[in-house]
Amino acid sequence: MPLTPGTRLGPYEILAPLGAGGMGEVYRARDTKLKREVALKVLPDSLATDPGRMARFQREAEVLALLNHPHIAHIYGVEDDALIMELVEGETLPSRLPADTALRYALQIAEGLEYAHERGIVHRDLKPGNIKVTPEGTVKLLDFGLAKAVENPGAASGDPANSPTLTLGVTNVGVIMGTAAYMSPEQAGGKTVDRRADIWSFGAVLYEVLSGRRAFAGDSVSDTLAGVLKVDPDWKALPSDTPTAVRRLIQRCLTKDRKQRLQAIGDARIAIEEVLSGASLEAPQPAPAGRRIVPWAVAGVLAIALAIMSWVWWDAARPVAQPLVRLDVDLGPDISLLPMDLTNAHGNRVLLSPDGRRMVYLASKSGGPQRLFTRKLDQPEATELRGTDGAESLFLSPDGEWIAFDAASGLSKIPVEGGPVVRLSDYSFGGCWGEAGNIIADKRFGEPMSLIPSSGGAAVPLTPLAAGEFGHGYAQVLPGGKAALFAAFRAGLNIDETSIEVITMADRRRRTLVRGGNSPHYVAGSSGSGYLLYSHLGTLFAIPFDLGRLETRGAAVAVLDDVEYEPLDYSAHFDISRNGTLVYRKGSAAGSRGATGPAVQWLEGDNKKTPLLAQPGWYGTMRLSPDGKRLAVVVWEAKRAGIWIYDLQRDTMTRLTFDRLYYDAIWSPDGRYVLFTTWEPASKLPAGSIWWARADGTSQPRPLTQSNKSQLPCSFSPDGKRLAYQENNGSDRWQIWTVPVEDSGGQLRAGKPEQFLGGQFNYIGARFSPDGRWLAYLSDESGRKELFVRAFPPRGPGQDGKWQISNHGVDWRYWSLKSRELLYQSDDQVMSVSYTVQGDTFVPGKPRVWLAKLGGATVADMAPDGKRLAIIPPPDPKEAPKPEHEVTFLFNFLDELRRRVPAGK
Repeated sequence: MPLTPGTRLGPYEILAPLGAGGMGEVYRARDTKLKREVALKVLPDSLATDPGRMARFQREAEVLALLNHPHIAHIYGVEDDALIMELVEGETLPSRLPADTALRYALQIAEGLEYAHERGIVHRDLKPGNIKVTPEGTVKLLDFGLAKAVENPGAASGDPANSPTLTLGVTNVGVIMGTAAYMSPEQAGGKTVDRRADIWSFGAVLYEVLSGRRAFAGDSVSDTLAGVLKVDPDWKALPSDTPTAVRRLIQRCLTKDRKQRLQAIGDARIAIEEVLSGASLEAPQPAPAGRRIVPWAVAGVLAIALAIMSWVWWDAARPVAQPLVRLDVDLGPDISLLPMDLTNAHGNRVLLSPDGRRMVYLASKSGGPQRLFTRKLDQPEATELRGTDGAESLFLSPDGEWIAFDAASGLSKIPVEGGPVVRLSDYSFGGCWGEAGNIIADKRFGEPMSLIPSSGGAAVPLTPLAAGEFGHGYAQVLPGGKAALFAAFRAGLNIDETSIEVITMADRRRRTLVRGGNSPHYVAGSSGSGYLLYSHLGTLFAIPFDLGRLETRGAAVAVLDDVEYEPLDYSAHFDISRNGTLVYRKGSAAGSRGATGPAVQWLEGDNKKTPLLAQPGWYGTMRLSPDGKRLAVVVWEAKRAGIWIYDLQRDTMTRLTFDRLYYDAIWSPDGRYVLFTTWEPASKLPAGSIWWARADGTSQPRPLTQSNKSQLPCSFSPDGKRLAYQENNGSDRWQIWTVPVEDSGGQLRAGKPEQFLGGQFNYIGARFSPDGRWLAYLSDESGRKELFVRAFPPRGPGQDGKWQISNHGVDWRYWSLKSRELLYQSDDQVMSVSYTVQGDTFVPGKPRVWLAKLGGATVADMAPDGKRLAIIPPPDPKEAPKPEHEVTFLFNFLDELRRRVPAGK
């Protein structure tokens, strides 16, 4: 958690933040004992919470503290998981400097490196961002040796976790190319490094400050690393007056074979001193006019030809020998990749474009609404896509030019560079985009997948549910468009019973490929073969896959074991591009987003908060009993959601349901019954029916309705004789229905349902007024969810009034039982609207602010006294075990698959 000014760490007082990076957050601080200002770097959680690594870091820091040189920022010590360093004023090393200035700075860099190398210490991360120039022109090397000090020594050789790791900090978020551009070939190849890696980086820095461009640059990180491994810099980019000795020095520093590279940085220091003293100021001598053009032209043509041949070989042949390269990317401290509603999370939130050059992700920024962001990997900033607020899932078109996403209004698409949002369908929840222009949209639970034209249109069912199944999802259309992969879920959402299926688009035939997996991805290999990737909990498996026969070959191999996944349906957070670059989020179901969420609180109008349900948990919908003494709450667990009853006076939790995935509980007016719904089929009953159970736990859950459409209970009339509920009409439009309910000998029975509202818009969340004469509900008929009121029962065509209560969007609504007012949540405020009744007319007043700021909390219900809200506060950042804004790239992952997954027969 960021430190605020005035915070004390031992004798050090925080003054202001300076920036952040993969090695920690940096602050300007004051040493109250020695009366001086210092730089204080708070170490990353992964280091500070590991006693073994912390002890090793302490030892490394003690060695680094011995460095005492005018061109190395000094380390003073370690205090409370923070590193205390010399505060260096000035700017980082700029690009394209005059030759004499560049060489004077390079001389100081060489002197600092030479001093450290003589003491056996290697920088390992030399780049312009780690070089500062003070206002007096003195060069200071920062973060000296910290890359080695914070590394994890326990990773096994050949393991992806032991591949080169490049962490991007807040001060250079987006400069993904930066570190890769200065990395030596041996470091990019995952080999151990020595001082010759620093010599390589020194050459890359010197090339840049003279030419104004990087020695190794590409459109993507993979391209940049390819250049480091296979391509030479463009030597013509160096200014024509660059002394020959300096050119020769840079070339020797950037020799790929480290045995042939410059062996000691002291030799570089001597060469630069000679140039600056005038002993070696010769510049390249031009050839006599009339003779130089032909050799120059020939050399240029050869260079271009060689570069093209080298690139074609690199891009097309892609030899198996290319090493796996790992890149940890920090998207910024203000970015949160966690869904706003953890119980409504669907699949991966970070994608790569098919060519691997762009990243698209779903996140909230600075606590704002959840929306889409896009960024090319070589660009310094991400672009927020307007019109995507509230997006819940995303997928890309095959050409990478469009992003499809799901929101409250249905499935839509937007150009990847931004632009107008095009609505495609009411059908929602996500899907995939095929080459033939069709989208496979899935609803995951209770319904099959459907085909939707990418230009928009009606959904056509694609995958009928087989016996025992209750949902399909996470589809991927295979190359050629003739077949698709998808995951099939069975009752209980047990990962061991979830299967990976393949279906042929022409005849709708399907075949089971893998049992016990989710999130299928295909990546092409060569000659019509490739690999099927899938996840089981946090482990990623790969198995050879014959695209022509649509069948797996050989055995599955575990290739990655730290992939974050959704604890509800076990979908994994990873994606892979056609060129074999893989991106994923590290963690597990509990480890990456916390085993539990926050506790439930009371919130009063004066913003006073008191505990309601003190035990933290991962809670879904919750309702207070009519007397306010009990709470029916959905508790999301590792494999299912259950209904629990919390007794506020006794502080006890009693489980009400055990056998299925139940959610959305409401109370009967007398407090004797709890109603809820389920995604899962039971016996001959379809998924989506409404169920009931006695609140005291003396009965098993029993069905109240029988429907093949999703139904959610909303509200009872005050006399308990009629239930309002919402039902999906099969085209992802919600309608409001009511049904008479009778309590017959302790058994609830439903009569004939009657539709209350339906049509081309969504109508949800119906609640009866305290006198039963009115129904409040939410509708998107104005383009966003607003609160409306209608008379109940309906009086007939032309006789029913309709009153719009809100005008700025609504997330929650409640009738006050103690006064004639309607309360609703709009953004981060709670609003109140008083009303009167004049005959058959409902007369609402002007909305006023009831509570000015919820602070990101979610309103769950209101106490019967109308004075307090039951809220779920936002997660405490201090409780998060890991950052929510980091992703990991694995470059050359396809080559890794070739090495580790034998081709089946």
